[in-house]
Amino acid sequence: MRNDNAPLIRLEDYRPTDYLIDTVDLTIKLHPTATTVISRLALRPNPEGQAGASLALDGDELNFASISLNGTQLAANAYTASPQQLVLHHPPQEAFTLSIETSINPTANTKLMGLYRSSGTYCTQCEADGFRRITYFLDRPDVLSVYTTRIEADVDTPLLLGNGNLRETGALDSGRHFAVWDDPFPKPCYLFAIVGGDLDKVEDIFTTVSGRKVTVAVYVERGKRERAWYALDSLQRSMHWDETVFGREYDLDVFNVVAVSDFNMGAMENKGLNVFNDKYVLASEDTATDGDYANIEAVIAHEYFHNWTGNRITCRDWFQLCLKEGLTVFRDQEFSSDERSRPVKRISDVRTLRSAQFPEDGGPLAHPVRPRAYKEINNFYTATVYEKGAELIRVLKILIGPDNFRRGMDLYFDRYDGTAATIEQFIASFAEASGSDLAAFSQWYEQAGTPRVTARGVYDAAAKTYCLTLSQTTAPTPGQAEKQPMVIPVALGLIGESGRELALETADNTVENGVLILDTPERSVTFTNVTERPVPSLLRGFSAPVTLDIDLSDDDLLVLFAHDTDAFNQWQAAQTIASRIIIRAVEQVRAGKPAEVPAKLAEALDRFLDAHAQRDPAFAAQVLSLPGEADIAREIGENIDPDAIHAARKAVRQSLGRALADKLAELYASLTINAPFSPDATQAGQRALRNAVLDLLTTGDAFRGEALARAQFDAANNMTERLGALATLAHVPGEARETALAAFAERYKDDPLVLDKWFALQASIPETSTLERVKGLLNHPAFSLSNPNRTRALIGSFAMANATQFARADGAGFAFLADMIISLDSTNPQVASRLSTAFRTWKTLEPTRRAQAEAALRRIAAKSPLSPDVADIVNRSLA
Repeated sequence: MRNDNAPLIRLEDYRPTDYLIDTVDLTIKLHPTATTVISRLALRPNPEGQAGASLALDGDELNFASISLNGTQLAANAYTASPQQLVLHHPPQEAFTLSIETSINPTANTKLMGLYRSSGTYCTQCEADGFRRITYFLDRPDVLSVYTTRIEADVDTPLLLGNGNLRETGALDSGRHFAVWDDPFPKPCYLFAIVGGDLDKVEDIFTTVSGRKVTVAVYVERGKRERAWYALDSLQRSMHWDETVFGREYDLDVFNVVAVSDFNMGAMENKGLNVFNDKYVLASEDTATDGDYANIEAVIAHEYFHNWTGNRITCRDWFQLCLKEGLTVFRDQEFSSDERSRPVKRISDVRTLRSAQFPEDGGPLAHPVRPRAYKEINNFYTATVYEKGAELIRVLKILIGPDNFRRGMDLYFDRYDGTAATIEQFIASFAEASGSDLAAFSQWYEQAGTPRVTARGVYDAAAKTYCLTLSQTTAPTPGQAEKQPMVIPVALGLIGESGRELALETADNTVENGVLILDTPERSVTFTNVTERPVPSLLRGFSAPVTLDIDLSDDDLLVLFAHDTDAFNQWQAAQTIASRIIIRAVEQVRAGKPAEVPAKLAEALDRFLDAHAQRDPAFAAQVLSLPGEADIAREIGENIDPDAIHAARKAVRQSLGRALADKLAELYASLTINAPFSPDATQAGQRALRNAVLDLLTTGDAFRGEALARAQFDAANNMTERLGALATLAHVPGEARETALAAFAERYKDDPLVLDKWFALQASIPETSTLERVKGLLNHPAFSLSNPNRTRALIGSFAMANATQFARADGAGFAFLADMIISLDSTNPQVASRLSTAFRTWKTLEPTRRAQAEAALRRIAAKSPLSPDVADIVNRSLA
């Protein structure tokens, strides 16, 4: 294991590789415990590198067997080989060929990086630096090579897949066979993949826009074939959408997706051979929720879209990670918006950003979208790189307009296809295509933290003017004490108190297409011919990843909630009112007083449901989902007491549930779907609202709601309704809950993905007995710490979705997570490091909990040896 003294890698220290690898010919002889890998590398000195330098190839826990240069075995003093590195002391200074043989044990590879076995299937995961666990190589993204891969295996491993197109298959002696795959497109080694196993498949032919026939297939474990059709359909819709919206056509003869049950991440975009965590492939109405279907659609699209934004154009170095991930998240968000409801998708994406990225930006793990330094690159696959990175693409599109954005994308594709690019090259494409100076916009990639925009307005009724003043600040983050102003597009509107949209007239035309650019510490704009007092609707569509401090009264917000023509801000108005009420209730709870809930919120929700519940149930479901406990904690900011927040939010929801009880009961009954199941947006929206109504109704009247939830659980013909009912019952202690949990477990005892939902649900119960429940579930026959999905479902859900119990005042929750991290660190440090991020907000807790969290972190830090993955997260958290 690499020790914690790993060097700090800095962007400023980048220099080109000294050698290039033009072609890679691999022979991989699969065996469960002794796989042989023979690599034949065609190398040459890089004209931009250091002449005469030694050749140092990366390795990681490799068993070296032999090396030859241009067909001749090398003398022992010509090289130095260790499990971590192979150094050729005096390589030729013209083109040469190295042949290297290594051996690896896929079954023992619990890190799930490199080549490993998952439920009897051989598969690979090479991003970010897993290829070095297969063979010695220049394991960096700016080394692009053409690969030919020969895979050999026993006949009980009949399926042999690789990157590119299948060139040859055949039988070998001793009951073995082979397949040869050619990938004609140069790629970095992190995109290399093979799969070997006995899998079932669904397949079809996709005809590209130019008339080419592409075989598309999804491979799954035997017995699960019928659950792969939706993934295949999502893939073909993604391919068509990318042709239509971005002009990108697929470039190989085949596109394969393989689902495996043991996977550290969601999926991997290996060229022509995507390997997926099976939770993002397998779906049926009995086993997958509507959310699962939407996630499958989005993740399938994301990995396919990487074919151009990540594969055909890759990253020069890992500091440019957002160039492929943030850009591709933006693309998959746009795809899902077009396939479903754009306003609902936007709300969902912003919820994710605020819950995952804003805390990261505001805590000890904050880093720019393009970090300047790292110790362990696996720890920078973060919400900042992905979600905030996507928001920056959206900001760019708003700044230059959709037509210029498309021209910029086309220029980027044309200019950098087949290369390893940088953020500067990406932005330059849009600057050239639009004729814009984007130097100031680039600051978004360099500066960590979430800007705070303060808005203040003054209406002059006599002059019929409204003066709006905006200012921005960004709090210090680790390593960045001083902050520069950002370029913030503020999409806006004015809503009169009468409810009508007012014209945006200014003397100097500073608002173009409804957008005001805030690129200085402060800016004012005066609107003219404003005939009634306006309520400003700011950051429409969430036009920039910022927080907003605005001087609106509750009544002003109710005007926006009732009349705003921007769906996102209509939802935001309801969220802001609810947040204010809950925060006031928190103070009342901490003072030992009963929480007071103004009737005006219930009345506004009543009117809203009358107008929207039947017309747009998915949007109504989002509005009924009040800000979560983490949202409230983030708004409070410091001295956080999770118990007080939980009690206050529950009190507000109880009040709303009681006030709206009759309306909710009537609405619940009307949302029954009398049609065959479909995962489409229409039915999914109805089920989402029905579950949201059931949950709020039960919070207000546990007896009435429990009866409805039990009936829904028993009668459900799909997982969305069954799990929704179970989630509601989980918050009502008693026999009905335990009976339903037991029935669910019995029904799905042979389905690990569904049992993950069961584990996660129990880990999220906000009761003092939950920690013991979770500890007991560690011994459940279906639980295994070696499976990332199981671990995330049980331990991750407890730590990241159950604030009252994870952050218990006695420290037991922190101690439990520390135990799990220490246990996992030696077997799967990537999973352990992800769990460690649950401590990211520990400094915002009240003093007693803060001290307990710090003690747990210091206990993890004291473990020896500690993987670089976990050490990096823990040490930054403690800094």
